[in-house]
This record gives sequence, C-alpha cells and structure tokens, in this order.
Amino acid sequence: MADSGYGKIALDGLWYNNPALVQILGLCPLLAVTATVVNGLALGLATTLTLLGSNLTVSLIRHLVRPEIRIPVFVLIIASFVTAIELAMNAYFYDLYKILGIFIPLIVTNCSILGRAEAFASKNDLPRSFLDGLTMGLGFTAVLVALGGLRELTGSGTLFAQADLMFGEAARGLTVTVIEDYRGFLLAILPPGAFIGLGLLIALKNVIDDRLEKRAAKAEAAKPAAEPA
Repeated sequence: MADSGYGKIALDGLWYNNPALVQILGLCPLLAVTATVVNGLALGLATTLTLLGSNLTVSLIRHLVRPEIRIPVFVLIIASFVTAIELAMNAYFYDLYKILGIFIPLIVTNCSILGRAEAFASKNDLPRSFLDGLTMGLGFTAVLVALGGLRELTGSGTLFAQADLMFGEAARGLTVTVIEDYRGFLLAILPPGAFIGLGLLIALKNVIDDRLEKRAAKAEAAKPAAEPA
C-alpha cells in the first residue's frame, strides 16, 4: 500500500494535483458546459460521484483483478456508475440533463477518473481511496464552478441563472443580476471564452503558487543557523 498521508491526499486533489488546473484532464466537458455556474456544478457533482464510486469499488477488488485485465475492468466499473448517474439525472433533473446532453455519458472517457483508479485506488485501501476520489472530484468541481461563474458573469451579467433546474422551483430567486441592462459578451459563453477563462484560472494558480514558494523560501532563510554540537 502506498504511504500517502491523508493531508497530502486532500491537498493534492484540491490544489497541488488538481485534475483541471495541473493535470489538465477532462477538458472536453469542462470547456463545453461551463457557460453557467449551475451547469458546472451539476457536471462537477456527477464527476465527483463517479470518482467516489469507482475508487471505492476498485480499492475493494484490487487484490482480485489480474493485472492483464485491470483496465477493461476499471472502465466497466466507471461506465456502470456513469450509467446509474445518467439515469438518475434523466429521471429527477430532466431539463438540466437535456442541457448537459452527451457530456454526462462522456464522463466515462474522463482520463482523470481512470487515472485515479489505476494510479491510486488500485494500490490503496478504502479510506485513502475514498478521500482521493472525494478531493479530486471537489477540486474538479471547484474549477467548473469558478469557470462557469466567470463565463456567466462576463457573458450575461448574472450568477446562478436557472438554479431551479437543479434545486427546484424554490431556487428561482437565487439568480443574481450583477450588471443591470447588460447586453452581454458573446465570446465569454462560446468555446473560445472557455479556453481563455481556463487559461486565466491556471495563471492565477501559478501566481499564487509562486508567491507561496517565495514566502516559504524567505521563512526558511530567516531561520537561525543551527549551532555546531
């Protein structure tokens, strides 16, 4: 079993090894459906549930699957969870399901999910695999929501539009009009706007990481030198 501390697993999933900002995986749905916060949140939660289910299942059967067939088995497990999630969304969130369309079943092809099953869950116990799937999913969801918010705000001047599709009729009042009488910026809600927005988020993360490294280096340099014995 890999020696991975819980804190390191969580930080890797949420920040240092984020699937969207560092691994740059799963970009097809990330760029296609993040025109609004709600779309990004729905796809992110579906991806997180798939990561959790597949990681836990792979961890449970890791000693039973022969190495020669592990990849096909992992793909079947992932496809099973995606199919269950797709059917549930079709039944309970039909309007939102129609908007997300083909990108729900395409979660099966998300390299980050198969990658976590192969690189982590197949080598670790249930608690670590659960935490890895949860934090990787939440990290991916956070980027989807941030990108969706950036594009929705720039493109339409609103936030949380169509929240009722996910949270019911009571959520119609959640829509926030940030810019009144806004004529919109079409580029922001088109695929090129998604690439630009993701590039800005990656650049922001790099700036933050650079400042954290410099601060840590200064703190290390400020420590008094150890006296010789």
